[in-house]
Amino acid sequence: MFKRDVLPVADVVNMFLRQNGLETPLLQNRLVDAWDEVAGKAVARYTEDKYIRNQVLFVKLTSPALRSDLSMMRTALVDKLNQYVGARIIVDIRFY
Repeated sequence: MFKRDVLPVADVVNMFLRQNGLETPLLQNRLVDAWDEVAGKAVARYTEDKYIRNQVLFVKLTSPALRSDLSMMRTALVDKLNQYVGARIIVDIRFY
C-alpha cells in the first residue's frame, strides 16, 4: 500500500502562492482593502487613495485635521492592520 501525505486545501493553496511569489501581493491587497474596516467608516469617507510601496502604506486624506489626528495614532494603526491580515506587511503609514 502507498502512504500518501494528505494536506489540507488551505496549506496547498498557501504553498502554491508562496512558490509563485503571489503571497505578498495578495496580503498587500488585503491590507489595503482592510483600511476602511480598521480605520472606521468616518475615516474612510475622507480617504481618497491608498497604496503600499516599500512596506509603507500611503493614504491620501482630504481633511488636514484628520491627517494630524491619524499621524499620532500611526503605530497603533500599523499594528491593527498587520494583525487583521495576519502578517507583518507594513512598517509605517504616511498620510498625504
